[in-house]
Amino acid sequence: MKLSETRLLASLKHMMPALALSFGCLLSAQGAMADANTPSGNNATEQAAPAASAPAATGTDAAQPGQTPVNESAVAPADAVPSINEEGEQVMTHDLSPWGMYQQADIVVKAVMIGLVFASILTWTIWIAKSIELGRARRRLKGELVDLKKARTLNQAAEQARAQHSFSQTLIEDAQDELQLSAHSVEREGIKERVAFRQERLVGASGRKMSQGTGILATIGSTAPFIGLFGTVWGIMNSFIGIAKSQTTNLAVVAPGIAEALLATALGLVAAIPAVVIYNVFSRSISAYKAQVGDASAQVILLVSRDMDHRPAGERTPPHMVKVK
Repeated sequence: MKLSETRLLASLKHMMPALALSFGCLLSAQGAMADANTPSGNNATEQAAPAASAPAATGTDAAQPGQTPVNESAVAPADAVPSINEEGEQVMTHDLSPWGMYQQADIVVKAVMIGLVFASILTWTIWIAKSIELGRARRRLKGELVDLKKARTLNQAAEQARAQHSFSQTLIEDAQDELQLSAHSVEREGIKERVAFRQERLVGASGRKMSQGTGILATIGSTAPFIGLFGTVWGIMNSFIGIAKSQTTNLAVVAPGIAEALLATALGLVAAIPAVVIYNVFSRSISAYKAQVGDASAQVILLVSRDMDHRPAGERTPPHMVKVK
């Protein structure tokens, strides 16, 4: 139980450098944009000079008849508007929704995302199926324990179990089979030990059968964060390659790639955290189920011991007929 939680914490520690690197890239890109947007002193002086000479030029042009005055201040903003609109259109082309980021992701990152989504679906499928199976088994076994406690002999318990087709029928038939094999034995304690040994094996087998499928949850819980981390690293590498090709630190170029990379990490955590929690819940439930099977086995051993003690000393154990289906 604690092993899966320890693996999850270890995977989170391994993902911290990649997350720190992603946020560092965002901060550096914002700083570069701020430096690029800050005008220098020389540029400010050059911009002020045309502004000062503009009135004289306007006056000269106005003195000439037949010429239409030109307002340069009105022309400059008109030239700046398309660049703003173009930048806005460039930003709007990036769909930052989960589906949009998936469509724009690299083929490797897409494969990672598909695998993590499949692992998450598999986790919840196992949870639903195993919860129904465990619930039915525990309720059925609870009623069988009541019937075993009411039985006075092993044959009476066998008739009740055979009529109800219950799980305890397997325990009773196994005990009867051992009594049949030990029909010519006069050592009662040896017979009881052999019956108890076979009952113990059945209890362990029932627990292993009920645990089938839970190993997948442990595997998903321990590997999904690392698979998501791989997708994150791959996405950040692609973001750096895009920065190098475009030769710009604009957030419109940097942010989408980093967001796609972080989405892979998020999907890894979405798949891993429920898998670890569900695995721990099933571990406790299966342990409780094995305890119930152990109680039923103890009742069968009790009936065997009672039947043997009620026989006169020195009497051999009569063979029990086991109905074979």
